[in-house]
This record gives sequence, C-alpha cells and structure tokens, in this order.
Amino acid sequence: MKKLTKPFWITIGIAALFFLIMMMVSSVLQLGERLETISPYLAYAFYVVSAILFVLLILRPIVLVLASPTFSMESLFDEDQNARKNFLMYRRVAKNIMDEPYLSDNEREALKASINDPIQLKATLSQVFDQTIKKELNKTIVKYAESVFLSTAISQNGRLDALAVVIINLKLIKELVIRCGFRPSYASLGRLSFSIMSSAVIADSLENVNLNELFPTKGLNLLSDLPFIKTLTGSLAQGVGNALLSLRVGIITRNYLFMNLKGTQKKEIRKMAFGEAITLLPSVLAQSVMKLPDRLKTVFEKVF
Repeated sequence: MKKLTKPFWITIGIAALFFLIMMMVSSVLQLGERLETISPYLAYAFYVVSAILFVLLILRPIVLVLASPTFSMESLFDEDQNARKNFLMYRRVAKNIMDEPYLSDNEREALKASINDPIQLKATLSQVFDQTIKKELNKTIVKYAESVFLSTAISQNGRLDALAVVIINLKLIKELVIRCGFRPSYASLGRLSFSIMSSAVIADSLENVNLNELFPTKGLNLLSDLPFIKTLTGSLAQGVGNALLSLRVGIITRNYLFMNLKGTQKKEIRKMAFGEAITLLPSVLAQSVMKLPDRLKTVFEKVF
C-alpha cells in the first residue's frame, strides 16, 4: 500500500490541476462568447489577456514550485555523519534563502561562514528554520488568508470567488516554498493540489449558502431577509469560509515543508491543521475587517 501512495497522490494532484484549468477555461470561454456578441476583436483581446494572466498567475507559480529542490527537514536532525551525504542539498537550500529579506544580518553571515562546512551548515540551517523561517511562514499564511477573505467577501460571484481562491492559494504555496528554499515531495504537492481544488469547489458553492440555516435565531433571520443585510452577511460568510480553507492549505503546506510531525498520520496532520486554522481565524478576521473599508473604497474609486 505504501508503494501505491506516492503515485496515487501524484495522479490525484495532476487530475486536480487539470480540473482547475478546465474550470478556468470554461469560464473564459463563456465570457468570451458574450463579448463576441459585442465585437469579435474584443473577444480576441480578452482571450489574449486571459492567456497572459494564466501564465503569470497560474503557470508561473506552479513552475517555480516544481523547479525548487525537494528536501527533508528531518535530515537536519540526523546524526552528523549523514551531513556530508546531504551537503550539496544543504548548500543549495542555504543559497536559496540567503538573500531573503527576512533573515537578519547575523543569520546571513552565519550561513555564509558555514557554507563549506557540512556539519556547521546543518546546525546553522536548523537554527534559522526553527527561529526565523517558521515565524515568517506563519505571517505569510495569515497575510494570504486575509487576501482571500477580502477578495471573496467583496465579490458577489461564486465563479470569481473560486478563481480568486485558486490564484491566491497557488501564490501562497509559491511564497512558502520560496521562503523555505525548497518544496515538499511530489506526493505532498498532489495532496495540496487536491486541497486547492476542494477549496475552489467550496468557494463556488458558497455563493448559494442559505443564511437561515447559518443563523437559526428569529431576529437574525429577519435581518438576513433584508436585501442589503442579506447580501452583506452572505458575502462575509463566504469570505470567512474561504479564509478558513486558505489557512488550512497554508498550514498543511508548512507542515509538509517542515515535516516536524514525524510518525504522525497524514489524517492527523490535516486535523491538526484545521484546528490551528480555527485558532488563527479570529486574528485574520480582525485584521481583515480593519482593512475592509479601505478595500471597498479602492473598489469604488476604480468603478467611479
């Protein structure tokens, strides 16, 4: 069964990415057909812009993640005699993170000083990952979850919400990989692709959420029946749900990168990620609500 696990999740990941791409192509073609009724040239211009955006927002993050080296954090806790075996990988990871702005000058100098010593480099990397990079990853996860909340709480279109979730989650994974200097295994990437696909499908379906089921109290039901309040609370509910899913994707990615849960079942990792996402959600919502007026102001300025 273990031998089947890796090919299975790689296949699932490829299928999930194919599904997401087909969903985007379908949306583009539908909108393109509507534009074609106005002008064929407008439709052609839209297809060209869509292709450019696909390369920049979808294809580029995927390529950057796949081009990063794969690396097991567990090797940093192996015996020192194994450091020489992983020395080339240590150097590649160290060079990838050395120019990152979140590193302090002392950490950067320590990496440079130990770049030719496998045992010292192993110890330095372990310290940098534990004290600095892990905190930076958590900040990145919260930042992108805020972006998901603000984007999908303002949008009134389920398909646009799904597209925003896909783009932001792909960018989140790319940023986490760049900050770490390496990527998870292909099997883990397959699981992440499936998680992104699930988040996109849920984001699309949240548009039809029934507020009377969410708010069983009579007073809240009356408020939710008012057109403006119904739209507002529905949008906020969609934003909250999508932000929670993005937090979960980010936390699972971080756990796959660090693999500091040795011996823990994948099912337990997902459960723990969901629990941590619930814990982080209030701070994400608090920061997002503070930024919401400015985001709405920007939207209205662009419209008018």
